[in-house]
Amino acid sequence: MAVLNKLASALDRGDEVPNQVLAKELAETEDLDSIGELADNLSNSDKAIRSDCIKVLYEIGDLKPKLISPYVSEFIKLLHSRDNRLVWGGMTALGTIADQTAAEIGRQVDVIIESTDRGSVITQDWGIRVLAQVAAKDKVHEQTILSFLKSFLQKCAAKDLPRHAESCVVAFNTANRGEFISILEAKKPSLKPAQAKRLEKVIKQMEAL
Repeated sequence: MAVLNKLASALDRGDEVPNQVLAKELAETEDLDSIGELADNLSNSDKAIRSDCIKVLYEIGDLKPKLISPYVSEFIKLLHSRDNRLVWGGMTALGTIADQTAAEIGRQVDVIIESTDRGSVITQDWGIRVLAQVAAKDKVHEQTILSFLKSFLQKCAAKDLPRHAESCVVAFNTANRGEFISILEAKKPSLKPAQAKRLEKVIKQMEAL
């Protein structure tokens, strides 16, 4: 339980610095036992411990994705949680490892799509990144994901469109980019000048594929 004693909640801290420090320490030392303990405690009865554990885990994922990639199934389970912190934390963790674990995530693509569709802003931001990475690497689920991404981009708020389009670029190629370019071009008139300029950069990236 030593690693739990280093969490922000155990130190009676209201900020995330202890969790960030711990994540860096575990990433540098590649302490697999402690990382496993954090994963085990994602279901701890104490909400603060659960929250701290997912924070440390996705911070580790940002530094060394391979260290948390064995816990794909645990992160996907969090998407069913009633605790929104765990939902978006789980999706964030998946976002750090999606390119390495695309096939495994792809087997649960319906769960990822549903969580992204109904999730909070953070869940959606990371969910789109996860889905785009999986579509780029997992041809089995590519069409299912692209269909969702098309619908999502068509209905998302204008102010969010450039950001989501940027996240989707990795999923596009010469075979599928045309329809998406058309969607983005059609929505450009509804954007403010700065937003339209940002979106135009995405369109040019896609045209250069």
